[in-house]
Parts: sequence; structure tokens; C-alpha cells
Amino acid sequence: MILLMLIMVLIIGGFLSWYASQWGPMWPRKVSLAALSFDALLVMVLLFSSDSVTIPQIPESTDWIAHIQITWLPRFGISMNLALDGLSLLLVTLTVFLGFVALSSAWTEITERVGFFHFNLLWTLAGVLGVFLAMDLFLFFVFWEIMIVPMYLLISIWGHEDRHYAAIKFFIFTQVSGLLMLLAIIALVFAARAESGVFSFNYFDLLNTNFGADTGYWLMLGFFIAFVVKLPAVPFHTWLPDAHTQAPTAGSVILAGILLKTGAYGLMRFVVPLFPDAVYEFAPIAMTIGVISIIYGAKLAFAQSDIKRLIAYSSISHMGFILVGVFALNGIAYQGAVMTMMAHGISSAALFMIAGSIQQRIHTRDMERMGGLWQDVPKLSALALFFSISALGMPGLGNFVGEFLVLIGSFQQNFLITTIAALGLILAPIYSLILVQKVFHGVRSEQHAISDFGCREILTMMAMVVILVCMGLYPQPLMDLARPAVDDGLFRVITFTGEQQ
Repeated sequence: MILLMLIMVLIIGGFLSWYASQWGPMWPRKVSLAALSFDALLVMVLLFSSDSVTIPQIPESTDWIAHIQITWLPRFGISMNLALDGLSLLLVTLTVFLGFVALSSAWTEITERVGFFHFNLLWTLAGVLGVFLAMDLFLFFVFWEIMIVPMYLLISIWGHEDRHYAAIKFFIFTQVSGLLMLLAIIALVFAARAESGVFSFNYFDLLNTNFGADTGYWLMLGFFIAFVVKLPAVPFHTWLPDAHTQAPTAGSVILAGILLKTGAYGLMRFVVPLFPDAVYEFAPIAMTIGVISIIYGAKLAFAQSDIKRLIAYSSISHMGFILVGVFALNGIAYQGAVMTMMAHGISSAALFMIAGSIQQRIHTRDMERMGGLWQDVPKLSALALFFSISALGMPGLGNFVGEFLVLIGSFQQNFLITTIAALGLILAPIYSLILVQKVFHGVRSEQHAISDFGCREILTMMAMVVILVCMGLYPQPLMDLARPAVDDGLFRVITFTGEQQ
């Protein structure tokens, strides 16, 4: 029941936070902190558990850490089916950790409707956890929708000047792509029923379904587009800069650190294992989209004067590395994509927290109105320099490990695409150093009364520093956790290509 508890604690905690607001603005914060702390304890139990479970549909597999299946709508083959392996455990851990970061960033920033804010924050996290745990495709879609609605409210209610436009744009993009995914899920279930004779939305029942070449390709495209919109990749990226720019700091932390990773997770968990033949055929196109995102995102980052838009476009560039890594269909590149997901989740969340802190203090995101801030806020500036260096892929930090593995693995599959993608490692230092130079060095364009980071913010930042350094110096434990899921997805593609040859 621990998997169900992970989700329910946040759902119930959201309601309690909303109710507790009648006792004062501190109570919703305390209730949210308690709910996240309880979830953190559950995650620690899972991390240090040596148990494994066997899935009935794949008895030869012992790589699953926990599994629960409760009958829900048996007539349609729908169940409350939750399962956890190493890949989903990494992402669940990231989700809970960044929940604390988001809570820390909102501690003093949110002063209006505090209870309802924390309700939406916890429900967004609950939806994300459900996405990472659901092994029933209908249940997966339910959680996919659950995480979208409270994020829309976070942007539209507590965002900045153009928040309504950004929130509606975010909602339209994700909702339309989600409906496309729902159609693909229903078509997949009917195609499986034609073969097996029974309705089932169970992921493990659908794994070994044999599709016709055309059917599998179109079903794969339905899932692929839905996940690439959330990733996002060019040309489905236009919602992201607006959403990041207008979202409150906590919303940007959750959006960049976790929500984008649900798209990458969907590609790894569903697209590659369910449609290995279509993925093998489509891989060069997907890698091309990934490398276009790397270069295009980096190029647009150069032109930004808004600090949050610059970080948003840099995220599009980094997500391109994940897309290249997944569709390189190579174990090294696949592991690189996992490491990039984790490292980018930490570094981008930190950069958005820094950007939000600066905006809260001087009431502008325009880098042209900044400059020379290092003299006034040396702690904030030093941390901004560290995370900017991390984001550009400095050796010894987590982002370097992920992107380096992606390039090594993809080089074996496509030399040209890898060569172009490597330009991202050249472009990233340029826009990262532009940010540092314009904001913290140079001539002071305006005088600002600005305070440095306090103890709460320093502790939050230092936790992320330690994680990125550990990931950069000793990434093996994370790679070992993810390896079974990586091997399983690639095994299905390799088996298909072997049969073709």
C-alpha cells in the first residue's frame, strides 16, 4: 500500500492545507511541509528496501520494487494498478525533493490565498507521482489530467502580469496533446482486444501485443506527440517560455524540474517498450527533432533579456539531449538521458528559484536593468554562478555526465546528428555566461535595495549543490537503479531489429 499512500498523503494534505488557512497563513505551509516530510519517509523506505516483486504478466522479471493492483472497472479492464521500478523510484524521489524546494521558494513569496495555493501545489505533485507510478493506461491518463489543472491555477492566479494568457496557452497545448494520447490509448486497447479477445488497459497485458506495421506506427505517433509537447521539443515548445515567465517561482520549479520530465518518462516507459518496431523506424526523425531543439533553444536563449525566458529556452535545449538519448536506442545514451533528466531537474529548479528571488527583491526580470548585483548579494550570486556552470555541463557535475553519455551513445548510431548536438555544449556556456555577466557583473544600471539569501534559502540551495556534485563525481548508484528499466526497453527494440535482420 506504500505506493497508494505516496499519492494519498499529498491529496489529503492538499485539502488540509486549504482548510488550515482559516487559522493563519503559516498553517498551510506547516501542513504542506508535514505532508511532504511523510512522503519523504516513504521514499526513504523504498530507496533502502531490498525487496522485489514479481509481476504476474511477466513472471521472469524481478526488477520491480513494489506493485499494487486493485480492481476498479473490471468490465473495461481498468484497475488501480501502481508499480515502481528503479526508473520511477528516481523520478519519485526527484518529485518529493523538488516539492520541498517549491515549498521553500513560496514560503514568503505567496501571501494571498495561501491555503488554496498549497492545495494546488500538493495536488500537482500528487498528479506527477501518479504519472510515474501508474501501470494502467486509463489511470495514467487520469493522473496526467490531474497534474495539469492545478498547475493551470498556479499560473493563472499567482502568476505575473500576463499570467492568464500564459496559463490558457499552457492548458490548450497540454490538453489537446492529452486528448490525442487518450485516442491513442483507446485505439491501442481495441487493437489488443482484437488479438486477445479481452479489454485491458493494463500496461503489462499490452506489452506483447502484435500490431500491424501501419497501426503500430500511428499509435506510436499519438503517444509521441503528447509526450514531446510536454517535454517540450520544437515545434511544440512555444507554451513553455510564456508559462515559465509568468508562473510564480514555485510553479516554475515544479514545471521545469518535474512536469517536463513526465514527457521524457512517457517516451521511456510507454513509447519505446510498446512500439519497438515503430520506434526503430522513427528514431532518425526523433533524433533530428531533438538536435533541432538543442540548437534552436540555445540560439533563442541568446536573444532574451528576461532572465526567466532565458532559462526557459535553455531548458528546451537540454530536453533536446534527452530526446536524442532516448531514440539513439543505445544503452549508454539511454542512461545519459536518465542522468540528464535528474541533473536538469535539480539545476533548472535552482536557477528558477534564483530568478524568482531576484524578481521578488527588485521587481523586475529584465537583465538590462540589473548588473553589479554581486556586491550586494554575494551568496545569491555565488550560487547563481555555480548552477549556471552546472547547467552548461561543467565536468564534475551531474549535467555533464548526462550529456556526455548521450553524445557517446548517440555517436555510435548517427555521427552527423551527434556532431550537431555537440554544438549545444559550445552554445550553453555562451548564454549561461551572458546571464552571469548581465545580472551579477558589469556596470550597475539601476540602484536596488536588495537583501541576500537567508538561512532557509541557503539550506535549500546547498542541498541541490550537494546532489549535483555527488551526481557528477559518483553517478553509478543512479545508473544502477535505472539499468533494469533501460535494459528492458532496449531489449524489446533489439529483439525486433534482430528478427528483422
